[in-house]
Amino acid sequence: MGLKGHRSFIMKSIGYPEQQGLYLPQCEHDSCGVGFVVNIHGVTSHEIVRQALTVLVNLDHRGARGSEANTGDGAGILMQLPHAFFAKVCTEFTLPAPGHYGVGMLFLTPDADQRILNQAKVESIVREEGQIVIGWRTVPTDSSSLDDSAKAAEPFVRQIFIGRGADLADELAFERKLYIIRKRTENAIRGAGIPGGTYFYFSSLSARTIVYKGMLTPQQVEEFYPDLSDASVTSALALVHSRFSTNTFPSWERAHPNRYIIHNGEINTLRGNVNWMHAREMVCRSDIFGNDLQKLLPIIDQDGSDSAMFDNCIEFLTLAGRSLPHAAMMMIPEPWANHESMSDKKKAFYEFHASMMEPWDGPASMAFTDGTVVGAVLDRNGLRPSRYYITKDGLVVMASEVGVLDIPNDQIIEKGRLQPGRMLLIDTKLGKIVNDLEIKEQIAGEHPYRQWLDDNLISLDALPDPPHVPEPDHQILKGVT
Repeated sequence: MGLKGHRSFIMKSIGYPEQQGLYLPQCEHDSCGVGFVVNIHGVTSHEIVRQALTVLVNLDHRGARGSEANTGDGAGILMQLPHAFFAKVCTEFTLPAPGHYGVGMLFLTPDADQRILNQAKVESIVREEGQIVIGWRTVPTDSSSLDDSAKAAEPFVRQIFIGRGADLADELAFERKLYIIRKRTENAIRGAGIPGGTYFYFSSLSARTIVYKGMLTPQQVEEFYPDLSDASVTSALALVHSRFSTNTFPSWERAHPNRYIIHNGEINTLRGNVNWMHAREMVCRSDIFGNDLQKLLPIIDQDGSDSAMFDNCIEFLTLAGRSLPHAAMMMIPEPWANHESMSDKKKAFYEFHASMMEPWDGPASMAFTDGTVVGAVLDRNGLRPSRYYITKDGLVVMASEVGVLDIPNDQIIEKGRLQPGRMLLIDTKLGKIVNDLEIKEQIAGEHPYRQWLDDNLISLDALPDPPHVPEPDHQILKGVT
């Protein structure tokens, strides 16, 4: 079967191909175009969304297509939840204040009967978790520009609005509860193989952010989702991604952005990373999640690409109590062991966490957000360079290359590039760019890592010599008498 026919068959079956020839399902990789636009001071506007979509279109050459010109490997946008927009379009129900409800961007089966059953299961789990089903909204979509392969796999897109239960103290506790709901529904519907479950996928489920994505070309993202053209869709930040599935197969859910990250490159240590994560699950403990921890397993979705698996891990680490930059430092550490000028405090941080998690090594350029901070980092190999601009009016634009957004030179106050192991971090709540040294020294100083290492780390050289062990009679063992 030719590639076009094979791809079409896969899309129609809404599954992934079995191992064949040189194709290994566990080696799904991305090598793509990434970019973000963020207002440093957290000022929301539709202009940020428009600029991000422009960046996306200008990254078209970094994505890929199938044999059909209008079937893309995937593209999308991640941004803050546009409350004013949802308050306007959700006419059948009234939304509470921002932070008191979450929105799930959900791919569902086109089969109406199966879809009703899937939605009922979602609602049941939401209520079991003590949260409120506010209502559903069918997302307007326009598939007129899509070719046959993308249409054959096209899901039905709906949004579920979930109200925050009275027993949850704050927005972060609610975010964790939405995470639990998402994992439970994934396991109960997609993971259980029930009718329509192969389509079931939450692009996002959050009170902070939302993802519009699909098996689209960059130009098709706004065409497919008319929501994005509405002037009331505003955000202070937006991350975009144009996917190039490296020797792998595209699908609607494998498009980026993921729920926290966008990624250009490959995770070449993936098998070890995933195996170790799976091995740790049985010994994981969390005061924050408590007994709910078991509902989150497995942490890593084996159907995802390398980027999606990285996203699964950083999401878990962050919602388990770490800051997003802290989780990024754990997963993408600097080369620290023989770094002569690095402070001992920071070395202790990396040494401590090296006993907990191995690096997710690339080459990789990674950008991430939790809806408040936006960061970007290169792994220590540094082979996926990214450039950024900072403007006089408080805009930061980062992308795989220069020229993605037309900015007059007299408006630019700084140009730079990501450096291996270094982090670019914008905190829209503080309204500032936090430099690499500041954020890492702060995180490294939050706990006495060196003392913990001195008190608990056992060096092999410090172990006593083994006692004498009598050797057997080798002649007898050889059968010599």
